Amino acid sequence: MRVRKKPWAAQELLDNTLVINDAPEKKGKWKEYFGNDHPIYVEIGCGKGGFLSQLAPLHPDINYLGIDITDKVLILAKRKVEAAYAAAQLPPDNVKIASLDIERLSGVFSPADTVQRIYINFCNPWSKNAGSNKHRLTHPRQLLQYRQLMDEGAEIWFKTDNDPLFAFSLEQFEQEGWELREVTHDLHADGPVGVMTDYEAKFYDQGITINRCVAVKTEDTKCDLYPGTSTGCAPV
Repeated sequence: MRVRKKPWAAQELLDNTLVINDAPEKKGKWKEYFGNDHPIYVEIGCGKGGFLSQLAPLHPDINYLGIDITDKVLILAKRKVEAAYAAAQLPPDNVKIASLDIERLSGVFSPADTVQRIYINFCNPWSKNAGSNKHRLTHPRQLLQYRQLMDEGAEIWFKTDNDPLFAFSLEQFEQEGWELREVTHDLHADGPVGVMTDYEAKFYDQGITINRCVAVKTEDTKCDLYPGTSTGCAPV
């Protein structure tokens, strides 16, 4: 679904404390920024905030960050999160959103920030040719980036309705040393499971099956960005 341009969105995002406009300056300081040492969960491609706005108020002991690249969807996410917390009569202390290019994720988090979970929900599958595969959020170069931010035992929760993308992703996770758990090709076969995204709820109503897996970082997970270290991972 296309979202119309919103010329006023940038200013509203600048004027709101829910929105982080200087994310790179938080690198290595996220626990200090949130004011606690609670686990950090990141949703990559939070879109209009349907998933984040439902999940974050349920878990005040977890810090959530939703990221997307365009103001025109982030403004909708901001408003949806605000409405959800107002309805729950809670302060939105454990949730933030930020405009961020996924390619620059490693410039925002350091190993000291220890992201415990990454959600990737219904991302762009791109095309099947090798040139476009590199843009997939489960491409090996992206997996390299994620693992630099995560402790052993941290997880990527991945959902998609696209079967070829799911098959590709399972293969990449396994090749890169992630442990796969809870792999399913029909997540909601016995009824709704967990918090749904906006797209997911529509797919469920239409009878479209949803693929999901949990990929866990282990000591065998490849970390080739730092070849001078014993593990290939960034020194902590």
